[in-house]
Amino acid sequence: MRQIDVHKIADEAKFNRFHGLVLFWCALIIVFDGYDLAVAGIALPSIMQEMGIEPTQAGFMVSSALFGMMFGAIFLGTLADRIGRRWTISICVVLFSVFTAAAGLTHDPLTFSVMRFLAGLGIGGVMPNVVAQMTEYSPKKIRATLVTLMFSGYAVGGMLAALLGKGLIETYGWSSVFLAAGLPVVLIPIILKSLPESMPFLLARGRHDELKAIVARLEPSFRPVASDHFALPTQDKASSAPVRHLFHDGRGFSTVMFWVAFFMCLFMVYALSSWLTKLMASAGYSLGSALTFVLVLNFGAMIGAVGGGWFADRFHIKWVLFSMYVLAAISITLLGVKMPTAALFLVVGLAGASTIGTQIVTYAYVGQFYPMAIRSTGIGFASGIGRSGAILAPIVIGALVASALPLQQNFIAIAIPAVIAAVAVAMINHDRSASAHHGDVSAEIPEPVLANK
Repeated sequence: MRQIDVHKIADEAKFNRFHGLVLFWCALIIVFDGYDLAVAGIALPSIMQEMGIEPTQAGFMVSSALFGMMFGAIFLGTLADRIGRRWTISICVVLFSVFTAAAGLTHDPLTFSVMRFLAGLGIGGVMPNVVAQMTEYSPKKIRATLVTLMFSGYAVGGMLAALLGKGLIETYGWSSVFLAAGLPVVLIPIILKSLPESMPFLLARGRHDELKAIVARLEPSFRPVASDHFALPTQDKASSAPVRHLFHDGRGFSTVMFWVAFFMCLFMVYALSSWLTKLMASAGYSLGSALTFVLVLNFGAMIGAVGGGWFADRFHIKWVLFSMYVLAAISITLLGVKMPTAALFLVVGLAGASTIGTQIVTYAYVGQFYPMAIRSTGIGFASGIGRSGAILAPIVIGALVASALPLQQNFIAIAIPAVIAAVAVAMINHDRSASAHHGDVSAEIPEPVLANK
């Protein structure tokens, strides 16, 4: 009887059509997710004008979605380790598509906020699940690159929102960009059919035929036989209490440091996503020009995510991430300095690369840090607790905008969390990472992997 370590097969597999399919669907879902999240910031000036609301109230309206994201990331991230990722991802797509579209039909701040809260459940819940999915099925040598490439769809979604916003809002009003967000719900049947289920989930429930089919697609040279016994290293096996395992095996302090980094980075991301358009408009730029800054911010994010992932696969991901946070502190501070427009576009792009792009690399790191069985839970809790930073950001920056402080002070307030995040990342104990210990736990499998290679 052959003892098959499915984790090892996934680690050592060469990129093939199966990996490309997982990458495509996860990236497409993140594009939808990024659009739904960015659309509120894009339309914020128009919403404020039509509903007659002040900056502080607008900050609370934007934060309603972020509050939903906090609960979605924690509960839907954990739920996936219990009911499977395919169904959880599909539930999330329905939530953020239907309720973002519903927000476009509202006419008062309260109803708008309720709809955005419900959409936020899906927006927040889908992120840890697609990161866990891509991490699980990516070859080890290019794992960070694939995860960050997938997550660059978040920036593509933000760019799509900015591009559509420039035309649709002026022609059809702000509601139009929200209604367009309802289209992805028609893809649910295809998502359920195309995405593979999590291997620890299948193994824990004895669904060995499905697992054999997935392993054969992961490694085409593998030929399953009836006597095959599939196994995982002890730390990757499904657990009935995954949350407490975030603090086992010396991971407790690093888990808290990830939470701090997520809090600070998400504060920066949502401060810029929610208020960059308004801050640039108040600095004298037209609405069209201010929306262009959002486009550049997200283009920079895409470059930063892919570039950060490339560096993370070639150098130590922890120190790559640390360097990106330092760059964020510098670039965001420079946003408040008077400079030529071309130079300002460059700085905005760097800010996007080192905030949204850095957040994506942070997701990749936390995805590698935890074992398979608690990966969705680990990412979900880090993301969910970090959402409190995202919730505070629009409110805090909205209060600063209402106080009519100089432009530079607003950007300094956004930059300070980057310094704190850099310190938190530097204190993470990488020796406790699951990726650093996989070689050790593989020894717990009594027989070697036998695949016809």
